Amino acid sequence: MEKYISFTVPSDSAISTVGQVLRAQGHLTKRQISRAKFLPDGIQKNGIRCRITEFVLPGDEIQVCLETAETASEQLVSGDFSSLEILYEDQDILAVNKPAGMLTHPSGAHYADTLSNLIAAYFQNKKASVRVRPIGRLDKETSGIILFAKNQVAAQRLQAQREEHVFRKEYLAVVAGYLPEDPADLWHTISFPVKKVSDHPLRMQAVPAPDDNCSTDASLLPAVTHYCTLYSTANWSLVSLRLNTGRTHQIRVHMKALGHPLLGDTLYYEQKLDNFSVQPSFARTALHAWKVYFRQPFEGNEIRLTGTLPEDFRAIIPYLPF
Repeated sequence: MEKYISFTVPSDSAISTVGQVLRAQGHLTKRQISRAKFLPDGIQKNGIRCRITEFVLPGDEIQVCLETAETASEQLVSGDFSSLEILYEDQDILAVNKPAGMLTHPSGAHYADTLSNLIAAYFQNKKASVRVRPIGRLDKETSGIILFAKNQVAAQRLQAQREEHVFRKEYLAVVAGYLPEDPADLWHTISFPVKKVSDHPLRMQAVPAPDDNCSTDASLLPAVTHYCTLYSTANWSLVSLRLNTGRTHQIRVHMKALGHPLLGDTLYYEQKLDNFSVQPSFARTALHAWKVYFRQPFEGNEIRLTGTLPEDFRAIIPYLPF
């Protein structure tokens, strides 16, 4: 999708060149400015293409093209988008609710049946040339909110927000066993590093107390999860979780390491048959990304989204704090 932003040089500005305007007012990086220079009419002053070294005066209008329809195009097989649940959309962002059982992006044998394919079909139907750029991903079995950036600079700024913990995602999980209920503002921290299980293609494991030999193990990845218990019974608990890091299966392996694996998680939890009558029933991992907080990448206003709960989570609605 084409993306242009404009700036007016203020009357009291000490800025002297176009490049300084783009960096100070537009918060553009050197790489973003360099890319714009090579686009048709990429950088203009008062409607005329210009160099970034040109001087500016108060009242001058500076416009920069961050993306054209050509640079945004992407070959992605599209399909029927009628099932797409859109939570929020503006000129830079699309937020949708991913159903459980669907991949975020094409991978392996799944080339045409992913969430990204639905997004591509949605944009094609609107005759909008947009490269599909998911901001983070969810496991196939995990449901919930995923953001898509409509242009490269929005994607870069949202990724930076993730690294700075401005962009935050909150999950709901139903775990096995009893966890004491917490006040709304009390969060516990799990900081066990994780690594791949050498003899399994998918499994990860947490290392609760790495020894001196493990401390130099390059396969260990730092991982930090925060959780708050919203409701508990003798057999299962409902928890809300936030992540500082986004390791593969992080929530699943961290909660297993605590002795409270997620219900329905066939990879990390062997559920006993006699527990089925006392625990909620999940045919998939009981994990849902239900809230997202971030700032609009160009305007800076805070956006808070809460997604609808899928059918298998609706039984726990009476236990949610709202």
